[in-house]
Amino acid sequence: MLVSMRHAKHPDIDDVRLTEVMAALSDPIRIGLVRLLADGVERGWGELRAPVAKSTLSHHLRVLRAAGITWTREEGTRCFVRLRRDDLEARYPQLLNAVLGAAGREDVGDGVGLATPTGSGTPTGSGVC
Repeated sequence: MLVSMRHAKHPDIDDVRLTEVMAALSDPIRIGLVRLLADGVERGWGELRAPVAKSTLSHHLRVLRAAGITWTREEGTRCFVRLRRDDLEARYPQLLNAVLGAAGREDVGDGVGLATPTGSGTPTGSGVC
């Protein structure tokens, strides 16, 4: 079952599959996004910065959402993303902690960060969350 929020579709946590989660976490940019979101703060897409084109960043955010790792919320023309940490912990205990710990030790995803305070918070890429 998919839960729909305007344009964004999220898998129900019971439909999330380990192979999809692991595939989504196989990219350094996506691991960097997960590391950034691990603080529990919901972020506007325009706040996020990575060493890739905006359209590629949008793609990475969609992959994380489709795998059930993040939740995206649309508010007007702005998109916001947060980590589904509690859901993932319930489904796969300690998986996220293990990935985050290893990524921190190996500096995986260090190129991902927050924009300067002048970030607009507007959606990246096509404008569809």
